[in-house]
Amino acid sequence: MIRAFHLALMWLTVLPLPNIKNLDDQLQAKAVYCFPLVGLCIGFILSLILLSASFFDFWLVIFCAVLFWFVITGFLHADGLADLSDGLAASHQNPDRLVEVMKDPHIGSMGVMMLVLLVIGKMLLFVSILDHHYEWALVLIPAWARLGACWWGCSLPPLTAGFAKQMFYQVDQQYLLYWLAILMILSYQFAPILLLTPLLLWAWKLFLKHRLHAVNGDALGAGIEVSELAMLFMVCLFSF
Repeated sequence: MIRAFHLALMWLTVLPLPNIKNLDDQLQAKAVYCFPLVGLCIGFILSLILLSASFFDFWLVIFCAVLFWFVITGFLHADGLADLSDGLAASHQNPDRLVEVMKDPHIGSMGVMMLVLLVIGKMLLFVSILDHHYEWALVLIPAWARLGACWWGCSLPPLTAGFAKQMFYQVDQQYLLYWLAILMILSYQFAPILLLTPLLLWAWKLFLKHRLHAVNGDALGAGIEVSELAMLFMVCLFSF
């Protein structure tokens, strides 16, 4: 399981880890089961950064927290949100352009707009979380989002041929129920409003099924960003 966690870290973060030899399909499937664990690690560090606000400048800590959240993933999920936004905008009149635009390395106006809203949203919601001392709720948010990515990836057909075949096709969705139970218990203890997160993840799956009829890497990354932002909003709303 250590090798699977190692592989999951390689996929989901920019940590300079050594390559894994003898990579097989079974190991890649096990790595998917470790996605929420990677999310817990990211969330724990994020919480520690925000807790340091009592020792350093308030806005400097907010900036560092947002920067860490983007940098640790290599901006990959934010890039997925930008690509998906551009693709959906371009395919409004011509559905055939969706994949073409999403593969384009250039970013469009819709993608820029979504990234600006994402950054501003995270900064403002971090301020609210600090004001109401809900820092530890952040441990769970990245884990929930990555559990969602596991579920979307193995329950929806691929948008393009060859998309993450080795990663998802051997994943047994029943094993994801263990993580669901763990995160539900932790949410009940630290942030009860996050018990509603399965509904949020289900809503994103319905969105992908209705608009894309499938899933790809950009859709997973966008789903992680959107669900994380929505969970931040839920936690802040619950704090009032």
